[in-house]
Amino acid sequence: MKVLVIGAGNMGAGFVKQLAAAGHQVSVTARDITKAQAVAQQFGASAVPQDNAASGVDAVVVATPYGEAAAALRSVGARAGTVVIDITNPLTADYMGLTLGHSTSAAEEIARAVPGAEVVKGFNTVFAQVLANGADLGGEKVTVFLASDSERGKQTAKALAESMGFKTLDAGGLKNARYLEPLAGLNIYFGYGAGLGTAVAPAWIGS
Repeated sequence: MKVLVIGAGNMGAGFVKQLAAAGHQVSVTARDITKAQAVAQQFGASAVPQDNAASGVDAVVVATPYGEAAAALRSVGARAGTVVIDITNPLTADYMGLTLGHSTSAAEEIARAVPGAEVVKGFNTVFAQVLANGADLGGEKVTVFLASDSERGKQTAKALAESMGFKTLDAGGLKNARYLEPLAGLNIYFGYGAGLGTAVAPAWIGS
């Protein structure tokens, strides 16, 4: 597939690395194009300017902080029908809390900001270290939980995740991002607050 990654930080670089290794045609953009160029060169992808970068791609991965996501999506020309994989979490400044919850979620707010975009919540419970190192963790495949109101979007995200070696689990409609984002908060607590490190990930055991 043709995939655009917005963001050249640790998560963005991890997506570029793993998607390119899985054989996808990957482009990366960022506010600082030199960072995007460095990531692209490292992993065999293409760095592109933001203007209209979403045109013609099968999916856009938004790997920015939540507060920057809507503007970033608009800057690349995401519109109705664009499949958007939202990996963000609405974190407080100390990363130990959420700024949204109960009645909405980061994913739902992003969907409102880009009307008609086929937003999928996913990968938000996966640390950058886990993404960069691959889907195997402690002898198990890491699970990517996917929530969306778009079946096409969900199937696109599922195919991308599984091509990178991850397991996937259908987490229902987009409003269930209200559960997945706190789950990510708990994962962040274990990784940083409890000092367990970032080689951890949540899993769902059973059928």
